[in-house]
Amino acid sequence: MPEGNEIHRWAARHTTAFVGKPVRVDGPQGRFTDADVLDGRKLERVMAVGKHLGYDFGKDRILHVHLGLQGDFSEGSGPLPEVKGALRLRMWNAAAVKRPAVPGVSKRHGWYSDDDGTDNIDADKVAWVELRGPMDCSVFSQEMWEKLLKRLGPDPLNGDGAEKFIEKVKKSKKTIGELLMDQSVAAGVGNIFRAELLFRAKLNPFTPGKEVAESTLRSIWKDAGVLMKAAMVDRRIVTTKAKDRPHSEGQALKEETHYVYRRQGRPCFICGTKILTKVMAGRNLFWCPVCQAEKVFVG
Repeated sequence: MPEGNEIHRWAARHTTAFVGKPVRVDGPQGRFTDADVLDGRKLERVMAVGKHLGYDFGKDRILHVHLGLQGDFSEGSGPLPEVKGALRLRMWNAAAVKRPAVPGVSKRHGWYSDDDGTDNIDADKVAWVELRGPMDCSVFSQEMWEKLLKRLGPDPLNGDGAEKFIEKVKKSKKTIGELLMDQSVAAGVGNIFRAELLFRAKLNPFTPGKEVAESTLRSIWKDAGVLMKAAMVDRRIVTTKAKDRPHSEGQALKEETHYVYRRQGRPCFICGTKILTKVMAGRNLFWCPVCQAEKVFVG
């Protein structure tokens, strides 16, 4: 599932491509039936909160998109392509699709680890976007959008939310590994960032939230903002430091981008111990039993 960095990346790109202009909208597959409510209206803004996108077309006309596990956008320049596959929704600029296509390709998020930001279309050259496989694609009223926001926790990419994050964690007996996957605690943090943030903090994922030192939580929140913002540049999440990689020179190789995520059975870059995995909060958790052996307690 795309994490907050990619959601914010889409919001930034679609803001550049479409905000302030009339946008054409249709649902070729037939499952999006509210296209006429949005089609031809000016897009006021694109909002990203956690793993949710909101395209504001005016009062009570907010297109809500949650990509879920399978959803993804493709985008392009030049004329609209032929409709293919299970295409849920298209948005395009009527003037831009009359222009010739420019160099650039659109890559699926499933290959994010291979995407170093090269060959992507410049956002101001995007003429159309297509959406396939989302968990949700529907029109929200303002009330519905505000109700969604109330149940989400702070987003590391939306300004200062450290105090609220710390307050929520310190009140809970759940493990910090569970809490980081709870969108009401930290919106936008997903399985990759959970594993990597805990490793970088040298924090045992089974530590109850209420027992984690406030200074450690503050450090995790700050680290989340830095790492997620860096990952907005492209779709490649890199959490390792150059000095810890087997190849410390140049860009991180694909197998060196993460400390523990999906590295079960392989040696830790720091201590050489085999990385472990276990299901927690419905997803596979990854951690180093040596580097993360100690629980960080208050006091």
